[in-house]
Amino acid sequence: MSYQETYKDWLTWADEETKEELLRLTDEKEIEDRFYKDLEFGTAGLRGIMGAGTNRMNRYTVAKATRGLADYLKKEHPKTFSQGVVIAYDSRNHSDDFAKEAARVLTSAGIPVRIFEELEPIPVLSFAVKYFHAAAGVVVTASHNPAEYNGYKVYGANGAQLVPKDADVLTAYVEAVTDLSHIEDEGNDALMNWLGHKTVTRFLTAIFRQSLYQGDPPPLSIVYTPLHGSGAKPVRAILSEAGFTDVHIVKEQELPDGDFPTVSAPNPENEDALSMGIALAKEVGADIVIGTDPDSDRIGNAVRKGEDFVLISGNQMGALLTYFLCLTRKETLTPASTMVKTVVTGELGAEIGRRYGLKVVETLTGFKYIGEKISQWEKDPAHDYFFGYEESYGYLAGTHAQDKDAVVSAMLICEMAAYFKNEGKTLSDVLDELYTDFGYYYDKTTSYTLKGIEGLAKIRGIMKHLRDIDVKEIFPEIDSVTDFEAGIGDLPKENVLKYKVKTGGWMAVRPSGTEPKIKIYYSLKGKDEKEARGAFADFKARWESTGIVGRRRRRITLAVFLFRSLPRRGRRMRRDASFEERRTSPKRQALNLSSRPP
Repeated sequence: MSYQETYKDWLTWADEETKEELLRLTDEKEIEDRFYKDLEFGTAGLRGIMGAGTNRMNRYTVAKATRGLADYLKKEHPKTFSQGVVIAYDSRNHSDDFAKEAARVLTSAGIPVRIFEELEPIPVLSFAVKYFHAAAGVVVTASHNPAEYNGYKVYGANGAQLVPKDADVLTAYVEAVTDLSHIEDEGNDALMNWLGHKTVTRFLTAIFRQSLYQGDPPPLSIVYTPLHGSGAKPVRAILSEAGFTDVHIVKEQELPDGDFPTVSAPNPENEDALSMGIALAKEVGADIVIGTDPDSDRIGNAVRKGEDFVLISGNQMGALLTYFLCLTRKETLTPASTMVKTVVTGELGAEIGRRYGLKVVETLTGFKYIGEKISQWEKDPAHDYFFGYEESYGYLAGTHAQDKDAVVSAMLICEMAAYFKNEGKTLSDVLDELYTDFGYYYDKTTSYTLKGIEGLAKIRGIMKHLRDIDVKEIFPEIDSVTDFEAGIGDLPKENVLKYKVKTGGWMAVRPSGTEPKIKIYYSLKGKDEKEARGAFADFKARWESTGIVGRRRRRITLAVFLFRSLPRRGRRMRRDASFEERRTSPKRQALNLSSRPP
């Protein structure tokens, strides 16, 4: 059916509230965007803007995904589906409604459900799946996305998000559900079990085993903001258990609120998300600010530097935690001790780990791949999981969960800050020492948002364009190119291009798997901060000046850019060439310089 036909069909069977929302639509472009396709079920599950329509997050698209999950479990895991599914949800608008809809669909299909009584973080869900030996887990969340988004993630029996080889099978079952108007969702109370504080207490007990001080740390003053999310109770509980008594909560951001009224987006990577926490820290004289996102799998930080506070990036905190854990646990390290990072995570942490004798393993982007390694190594004596992290503010110490865990990370970060404060250092001081020792790495991610049908086409066009051209013509500093779409080693194929830089470090380009964005990652090494930052500014400017990426689509072709980069003698030679010669040159044709990518 066309999008218009699908729109009219929904008006014949949807509930009255949904019909009223659809009838209020007057913009044909908006109707098209809501109905031109089904909301894609990928390796990260569902994620999209909430609202009526096949391309939106709503009770019907949740029911479709859940019906597909039920069919998948029954047919692909017939011996274990009776072990049931654990369901959790965060503070976003409608998260609890979507979670209960999922529970009704599963129990209607004869699959037992354990659902949390109140919002809980992702690591609690991951822990619970493992603890109860469940067949799968579901968490309703859109992580750190803006308030208009929600999502639906599926976890395997190991407590990790599904990797592509499993997610692709599940996706086929979801896509096979085509009649959204007749999905059984009456529910079966006999198969419904509610989880409460006992499960959360078991989780906290498990992560407390990672504590260095076991409840008696050196003094530290902490400011914490849950950013209106699910971290408030468990993070405060673990900090209390760890012995931290000087903890200040950002009251304006304490309570769950799906509108996230105090931030542009509940993303602890963003400076504005921690601005209230930093203001409070200055007021009370705190040492550190920590903030967790709505589903509490990511954690952001600001640390004291003199009288001010500076933000610590995901790469920087990963390197600091690697150093701290190696330093304080070096007596327990073995030849099998292994840390894991993704291919777009900075190099400093890996260098630190190798110095302490750790094996370093790289995975594709997404913590699901780190979780997969944990599962594999449970039966592999050659590897003993030590620590894993990714640049997007996600870390995991311990194997109580198999996804990033901001709760255990909050405890460890605060213990690390207390440890070094006891030595007269801030975490900023320690980071400077690491840069002096290992060289300065400037890690940065730039994102370019391209929404809608046209945006998806542009993202595909950009990636194709980059594979078609010789990028070394733009960046002579590039030493080698790795295309992960070709399949590298034992890694699955992924739409990522990585460029190794001769002077040290790398750049990488990949479309986001959860948002309408294309991202460029930088991990650039210099003898000092000025040199590394200068390299970043130069590379970023060149990316954007070509028109390949960037919000300002400047009308400068790559040919003009390259021409301007030539020495004057080279320019004269170009001007002397005939127009036809230039137009038909093999290099021009190879680079497709006659037009920008779509």
